[in-house]
Amino acid sequence: QQRFVESGGGSVQPGGSLKLSCTASGFTLDYYAIAWFRLAPGKEREGVALTSFNDGKNYADSVKGRFIISRDSSKNTVYLQMNNLKPEDSAIYFCAADPTYDPDFRGAYQYWGQGTQVTVSS
Repeated sequence: QQRFVESGGGSVQPGGSLKLSCTASGFTLDYYAIAWFRLAPGKEREGVALTSFNDGKNYADSVKGRFIISRDSSKNTVYLQMNNLKPEDSAIYFCAADPTYDPDFRGAYQYWGQGTQVTVSS
């Protein structure tokens, strides 16, 4: 069974950092573009960071310079390092796998994780 497991969420103060992990089982991440999305109450789902097959990276304007997406093929895992967190970053964060690639987060995402909560508040 193909699935993702996300971890690393939690509560931090503004300016803090978190590192999210997204580990796949039942399929190999190397064959997919992987994106992190987030969903906050009252807002639409937002694509946050995207890594392509050849390690190209795209970021939403709202997180550029603060978030870094990376992948470790040996662990079949994609990470999202989140620095200088702001209250508006609070959301449930999901990872998703796309066998194609669309830099605008509109790909054909096949597999989704269950999400991990990130809360930024003082």
